[in-house]
Amino acid sequence: MAINYSVKQGDCISSIAFEHGFLPNTIWDHANNAELKMKRQEPNILMPGDIVFIPDKRLKEVGEPTNQVHKFKHQGVPAKLNLHLLDDGEPISNEPFVLEINGKITEGTTDNEGKIRVSIMPNADKGKLVLGTGASQIEYLLDLGWLDPIEKVSGVKKRLQNLGYNVGLLHEIMTDELEEAIMEFEYDYKLEQTGQITEKNRAKLKEVYGC
Repeated sequence: MAINYSVKQGDCISSIAFEHGFLPNTIWDHANNAELKMKRQEPNILMPGDIVFIPDKRLKEVGEPTNQVHKFKHQGVPAKLNLHLLDDGEPISNEPFVLEINGKITEGTTDNEGKIRVSIMPNADKGKLVLGTGASQIEYLLDLGWLDPIEKVSGVKKRLQNLGYNVGLLHEIMTDELEEAIMEFEYDYKLEQTGQITEKNRAKLKEVYGC
């Protein structure tokens, strides 16, 4: 049965599609979601309260010989998690890490650009990254799918916070802490210092953050 699904915090098109048995593109490219697609642009950056249309499932029949074992792959699984680690704008390269996503542990080192790329389940929602070793070890808690659209104040705050700026509480209210954080960001990236959210600094923030 087709439904209109109300997005919750932590949802994204990949997780919604997985939970309802669809490929992400089947949901995202559906004509009934055209307005949402135009509004949000990024399929995995939604806002709580957004409405996603979930169509009826269509039965697919596959002919295979009997008395044999057949393997079927669930398309769209796994999803990809990309992390980019920076220190004062410089990549944290070749650094050992331990990444735990919903109980699955991956160990390795960041690449030359300070990036980590791992496969995860589309509905993964929690993670922990331990970076470095010994006394220099740093631990980060990850809330997957919790990044609001950059058009929202909360989306600007979360990106700035993840880049190391103090923005105060993560809500839709403009605060003194956010104004100071924007001023610091504008200074760091040689923009006119306004302390307000503008098209120019929003575009630069999206460029620096990557989404």
